[in-house]
Amino acid sequence: MLVEAGAVTGARPSQLERLEVGDLELDHADGPRLLMPSSRKGKGVKRIDRNPVPILGGLARKLEQAAGTRAASAPLLLRTNGTAWNSARADHREGFRRAAANAGLGAEVTFYALRHSSIVRQLLAAVPVRLVAVVHDTSIPMIEKSYSRYIGDHADALIRRSLLDIASPAEATSPGRHA
Repeated sequence: MLVEAGAVTGARPSQLERLEVGDLELDHADGPRLLMPSSRKGKGVKRIDRNPVPILGGLARKLEQAAGTRAASAPLLLRTNGTAWNSARADHREGFRRAAANAGLGAEVTFYALRHSSIVRQLLAAVPVRLVAVVHDTSIPMIEKSYSRYIGDHADALIRRSLLDIASPAEATSPGRHA
């Protein structure tokens, strides 16, 4: 469940481990979502806010079933042995490393690959960078710095849709078609 939630939301392991049962909103008007705790990155004491992150029904049903009848303040995601995840102990690393190896991926592939692919997927889907930043608890400059090189090859198609076509009608239509 931790990996699936990470793949869908792009959240850091430290955020996912702090999700509580009450953070799963199944009846929101726009569809299910998680109230994702902000990260603790940086220095000093951080205020933990919770930002809504949309999820699809399949993950929502799995999370609802996994939550069972636990209290709203109980951890939402548990390890297979029933204990809470702990990113400080890097609980997720060894299991993820094994899964990546079984999938034929290199040792350099980490849990953060889920975050990176989520960000790139949203950028390629033309989600505004500001929204991508909010959902992933990061900044626009960090996204621009880190991800511009990954989406550059796809810029052609996006830009091409906005180009002004001033060709004559005969040049703009394909042979055999009328304008």
